[in-house]
Amino acid sequence: MNNRWYWFFKNILIGPFLRVWNRPFYKGGEKIPETGGALMVNNHLAVMDHFFFPLVCDRQLTFLAKQEYFTNPGLVGRIQKFFFTSAGQVPINRESGDAARDALQAGLKVLERGDLIGLSAEGTRSPDGRLYKGKTGAARMALKSGAPVVPVALINTEKANPIGTWIPRPYRVGVVVGDPIDPADYADITDEYQAARALTDDIMKALQELSGQEYVHEYASVVKESLNAGKGYPEGTEPGGALTTPATNPVPRG
Repeated sequence: MNNRWYWFFKNILIGPFLRVWNRPFYKGGEKIPETGGALMVNNHLAVMDHFFFPLVCDRQLTFLAKQEYFTNPGLVGRIQKFFFTSAGQVPINRESGDAARDALQAGLKVLERGDLIGLSAEGTRSPDGRLYKGKTGAARMALKSGAPVVPVALINTEKANPIGTWIPRPYRVGVVVGDPIDPADYADITDEYQAARALTDDIMKALQELSGQEYVHEYASVVKESLNAGKGYPEGTEPGGALTTPATNPVPRG
């Protein structure tokens, strides 16, 4: 895929500013396949993850973006819709009863045409900068298509683009790419869910090693719902709680 708007945003309108303002470092880019479909599965710290990763990746990326980015009202909403639509991103209604099926079918179409698809492993943005339990959607897509999974860790993007902000702060960010994971390695697991769960858990282990984040064995959506309701962290998910695993590696630096 070669979208002219995507090229314009990356190389003319937005990219040059971000390269100077946020000075992104990039490690492991040679691990991304040069041709063919593949899943780029990343942690999700900030809205601008969808800017920083494409900025350094040589190949064009298609993201499955939440539908709200295409339907939000007001000036910001119109800008969002124009950007995501023009850059060829695909809206997904996460509230739909068929959301998982719709996302799977949309992703398979991207892979079938030989393109890269970017997916958030956690299914939503982290509420506090930690890494949360992975959803199985990316793994199901990989198992169905046979396409490799490439773990991608975004570093410090939540500091450059804190929740609720739209103008990036001059904080250095990074993108660290890990070794591809072959879904064929899970072919001996006959139960479909167990295969997807095993692949997902291995993706999360790789992301934790790459990112240096604390891992929380709970879905980010569950924690966000509790926090938004004023109930605090669910038991065990608080920093250092029973459901957390400390990072084993320091955060990579450029």
